[in-house]
Amino acid sequence: MRLIECVPNFSEGRDEGVVNALVETLLAVPGVYLLDREMDADHHRSVVTVAGAPEAVAEAAVRVVGEAARRIDLRTHRGAHPRIGATDVVPFVPLQGVTLAECVALAEWAAGEIWRRFQIPVYLYEAAARRPERRNLEAVRRGQFEGLREEVRTAPDRLPDFGEAALHPSAGATVVGARKFLIAYNINLDTAELEVAKQIAKAIRASSGGLPAVKAMGVMLSHPPRAQVSMNLTDFEATSLATVWRAVAAAAAQRGVGVVESELIGLIPRAALEAAAAEMLQFSSFDADRVVENKVASVMAALPARHAGSLRPFLDALASEAPAPGGGSAAAAAGAMAAALGQMVARLARQKAQKAQPDQPPPPLWTEAGEEFASLGADLARATDEDSEAFLAIRAAWRLPKASAEQQQARQAAVHAATLLAAEVPLGVAVRCRRIEERLRQLQPLAPPAMASDLSTALALAQAGASGARDNVAINLDSLPQDSPERGRLAAALAQL
Repeated sequence: MRLIECVPNFSEGRDEGVVNALVETLLAVPGVYLLDREMDADHHRSVVTVAGAPEAVAEAAVRVVGEAARRIDLRTHRGAHPRIGATDVVPFVPLQGVTLAECVALAEWAAGEIWRRFQIPVYLYEAAARRPERRNLEAVRRGQFEGLREEVRTAPDRLPDFGEAALHPSAGATVVGARKFLIAYNINLDTAELEVAKQIAKAIRASSGGLPAVKAMGVMLSHPPRAQVSMNLTDFEATSLATVWRAVAAAAAQRGVGVVESELIGLIPRAALEAAAAEMLQFSSFDADRVVENKVASVMAALPARHAGSLRPFLDALASEAPAPGGGSAAAAAGAMAAALGQMVARLARQKAQKAQPDQPPPPLWTEAGEEFASLGADLARATDEDSEAFLAIRAAWRLPKASAEQQQARQAAVHAATLLAAEVPLGVAVRCRRIEERLRQLQPLAPPAMASDLSTALALAQAGASGARDNVAINLDSLPQDSPERGRLAAALAQL
């Protein structure tokens, strides 16, 4: 399974209704799952952590930037945390089966879409940075929203990577990038003197010659009044939580101040906690397999794979009250299963023929059929998500503002484009299901008798997928104008199926 994490930071930490709406926007994209959410009133900032398939997470990230722009106005925003945007930063993090380079490509795509859809300029940072000085987020945020709003108009080195020489009036700019896992870690001091926290932050951060892979700043909390050393640990293997805690405690003691407590913002890898615990407890030697949960996980991973429950998340989503996934996604899934069964039959028949005549090459029909089923199945598997995304795009288009004639025109164009996509996706599903059906009928008289039930099941699934997809095309065609050339083209294609 390919998984990435995305941790968008929003400049809103006091209105729970706004944060709820942002989370709902993220989760409206099928295949995106909530891992964590944090609100901080002092920082006036929220951090939401989601994970899922790379393409789904990237699309969700783009959409939520637009939703934040509609709900957050930086012209009236005040908080302890630096920011340049309503959605301040959007990092993509590889979790499983995905490389950092692939996350860079996703970041570039998302940045382009944010500018194209919402006219919010975007800066790229960390591994996605196009300029060395922009790898560090603090360099991009220099001057915050108010300062950057003026500098971007006249300073060439402040121009965004995507967009023009002007910030969005109320949403500012967004920073998008790709990075390794980051730990947001804060330590509260037993003092209300902000200057003490700033001095400690300067002493420990890497940019001032302090601890490697540590970014730090001093901020002030209001309830109760307390200074805080707010940090990002960009590589916990280079500098552990335990090392950071001891360094802050020592620097505070030098200034006659104590440390009260620490806090995490968002999530933390288990390995980071294990390393910190081993360091604090001063184990003579430590291996991650000494942790019982890790040992159980390694043993279970070595067992034969079991697939019985892998369909459960899709079925649960299909059964839920959410409008997507729906019939279009189910039709695509039926076609994908038909292709998978066809591929199995082709593989087994090929092996049987090869075993019967080991000195002869197997009939090319089985190889060709297996390859075609594999290709069609991959397309249909993608279509299970694409159909849901097309439906959600229609809903999002209908929600666009329509106060002015220009907004109405843009909204109408967006609805038309989304409806067209919502018809084209199931049309592609229907075409592929019909092709699978043709191939299966070609193989039926040639396949070994023991595979007859597999072929008949595959045929039924292909027919169901084609029928459901055709109905979805017809429904969406009714929403296109009668004189639309696209409607005529799609209707003609549908009539041929």
